Amino acid sequence: MTLLSLTVAAAVAFAGAQTPAGELAGRWEGRISFSGQSLRVVLHVDAVGGATIDSPDQGVTGLAVSGLTVQGGVVRFSIPAANGSFEGSLADGGRTLNGALSQGGATLPLVLTLVMEIAPSAPPPVEAQPTVHRPQTPQAPFPYRSEDVVIPTPTPGVQLAGTLTVPEGAGPFPAVLLITGSGQQDRDETVFDHKPFWVLADALTRRGVAVLRVDDRGVGGSTGPVATATSADFAVDAGAAFAFLGDRPEIARGRIGLIGHSEGGTIAPLVAGADPRVAFIVMIAGPAVSGEALLVEQSRAMQQASGLPPAVIEGNVATQARVMRAVAEHADSAEATVAAVTPILTEAGLPVAQAEAGAAQLGAPMTRWFIAHDPQPSLAALRVPVLAIYGGKDVQVPAEQNATALRTVLPSAEVVVLPNLNHLMQPAGTGLMTEYRTIETTLDPEALKTIVDWVAAR
Repeated sequence: MTLLSLTVAAAVAFAGAQTPAGELAGRWEGRISFSGQSLRVVLHVDAVGGATIDSPDQGVTGLAVSGLTVQGGVVRFSIPAANGSFEGSLADGGRTLNGALSQGGATLPLVLTLVMEIAPSAPPPVEAQPTVHRPQTPQAPFPYRSEDVVIPTPTPGVQLAGTLTVPEGAGPFPAVLLITGSGQQDRDETVFDHKPFWVLADALTRRGVAVLRVDDRGVGGSTGPVATATSADFAVDAGAAFAFLGDRPEIARGRIGLIGHSEGGTIAPLVAGADPRVAFIVMIAGPAVSGEALLVEQSRAMQQASGLPPAVIEGNVATQARVMRAVAEHADSAEATVAAVTPILTEAGLPVAQAEAGAAQLGAPMTRWFIAHDPQPSLAALRVPVLAIYGGKDVQVPAEQNATALRTVLPSAEVVVLPNLNHLMQPAGTGLMTEYRTIETTLDPEALKTIVDWVAAR
């Protein structure tokens, strides 16, 4: 779950009338710096004001830019896919943009310089990408069977596609269903060429456990609406996939468990509450507090890892807390959410248009559901073995907050905190998402062994 930027970008240098964004046509380059890291940012603007943005050091290219405007020498735009925004002033005869990029509750200075004017017919140059190494990605031949499957669900229009891996032999075998985290994920939970669910499925199947991993609805081979769906809907999807496993002749019906990563750790207890046949649960970086509390602490952790001054962090977190409370109190209505959140964001210094856009994002069904949802009742109701594993450097689901809460609400759970791992269970420096691509390890060997050994023992 990503965060809305809550802080003001750059001060307006001077005011005036809006002019066409096409005057910015060209390639603009700059860098953002934090915690000793320096990341390149490349903005491409065409002759009519269409724009995309790249973060080459993170392997991200072609993110859509929306709302690009030039008004009185002040440039503003947003990056919807990254929940980010930029505001800055033109200088140096229109060849420099002095401003800041706001994302994830943090605001970082960003100066963009026009390095190349692009003719109207010329496409933006393609950024060369460094070679990535993912040594843990499974390689054939495999000592088990793999089958592509199609899974019906009780929801009209929703059909899931996935991969079932089964150990060699007659069976019946114990099995697990892998449940992805937030955002639209494929069956391997692919991110920056990492395929953690494939790595996990391979390791488990080699240990004699069948594994089903599926594309989220609307991704890959799966169908179904996404815009209005919430985690409760995804729990119905996961329940259908669990039932599908139980109907397979090579699967031992009484020995099927769930492994959920991040949001999947919220979904798994919901599935278990609806189907008493669930035999065990593994939560990987699973929330154990409400979305409201989680996103406030997430904001703090991200800003601390980014090296922002404590006074700035506390101010941002205070605003974040007010916003989250407003969403939670008005979670039943998108309109009420927008009406409650917009004045908080404008008071924090965001321009009215950006505040309204940010409030609208928070009014989305999934966001409102997540912020208002408290997972503790479904966790407390569990009567099956539970393993919860957290990374000590996770800034998205902070371990101290969630491991502590889980130990209180579900004392029977086995809780493991591995101190140097991030949200993806990779060995990390800061734990920030900017590191995900640069880390070669897909799943830390100790984390992988902990999960596989625990499941095999069940």
